[in-house]
Amino acid sequence: MSTRPIERIVIFRALQLGDMLCAVPALRALRRAYPRAHVVLVGLPWAASFVERYAHLLDELIVFPGAIGFPEQDETDAHLPQFLQSLRERDFDLAIQLHGSGGVANDIVERMGARANAGFLKPGEPMREGVFMHWPDDLPEPARYTALMRRLGIDAGDLSLEIPLTAADARERDALTDECAIVYDRLVLVHPGAQLPSRRWPAERFGEVARALSKAGWQIAVTGSASEAPLTARVACDAGANAIDLAGRTSLGALAGIAGRARLVVCNDTGLSHVAAAMRAPSVVIASGSDTRRWAPVDLARHRVLADWPACRPCSFRECPYSHECALNVSVQAVLDAAFAQLQSTSREEMLLHAND
Repeated sequence: MSTRPIERIVIFRALQLGDMLCAVPALRALRRAYPRAHVVLVGLPWAASFVERYAHLLDELIVFPGAIGFPEQDETDAHLPQFLQSLRERDFDLAIQLHGSGGVANDIVERMGARANAGFLKPGEPMREGVFMHWPDDLPEPARYTALMRRLGIDAGDLSLEIPLTAADARERDALTDECAIVYDRLVLVHPGAQLPSRRWPAERFGEVARALSKAGWQIAVTGSASEAPLTARVACDAGANAIDLAGRTSLGALAGIAGRARLVVCNDTGLSHVAAAMRAPSVVIASGSDTRRWAPVDLARHRVLADWPACRPCSFRECPYSHECALNVSVQAVLDAAFAQLQSTSREEMLLHAND
């Protein structure tokens, strides 16, 4: 790389919340290395709130207009030429491809016109000019991106996730706590949703788990987005009359604040799993279809991951074209056993903490 100071950095990662949370350790290391640089994220429209929350790591969002090969948005290259021209005019010192394994994402980053580029290479992809490394397929997701930081000469050993909470988050959390009569030392969050249907454990099984935990004296709150309200309503109904349905009622900050005080989170391998990891909330994660080497939380003691591995896994389908055995082979009893073990473990931890006060 050039000896000219790195003052303007652009990062390409146009993905959803869970993916963005997994990049936080790399972003944190980058900021430590270049504390005065102006760091721009090229991301999805929703990421405006992410950049606002992580203002200590990112300075600006430029919305990616979409392109062929990027299914998170309409797959069209119609807006790409004008978008890339506007980036070239910014005269970036460094462009980093944190979007994924390489290929067309590298083509886009190279066309941003930065003085230097960095990123990953797919198997068989020719070496590119700049600081590139082969996609580290055997690493957990956060460690992939910190590995690239180290290739750039940046110290990046800390893999912990984080979600900074604001005073507004605390007010929203506290208002919901009062409104719903949440009792945190008995609270279990149940999250039955996931962006892809192939990643969802059956709703009726979440309902059975929630009902059993409720009967054992735990307070159940079911979480999800507004669009997942029919799903959360079903699980809350199965859980019993005292279950709380929080679908569509929490921002990221309020949800993180509630999760950080809960005794346990039970969820699919989706964004809330990463929220639980960031907030150090014990969890039981039912991982259907996903590559658990990549997406499971790093701390496998605090976060218990349950998965079955049929030959078709890891899955590349939105809807399972088979019998969804990766999900169905994880039993209700296995999830309950893991949940009660986690709850017992956290009870012991609290007793030890109180004994040391």
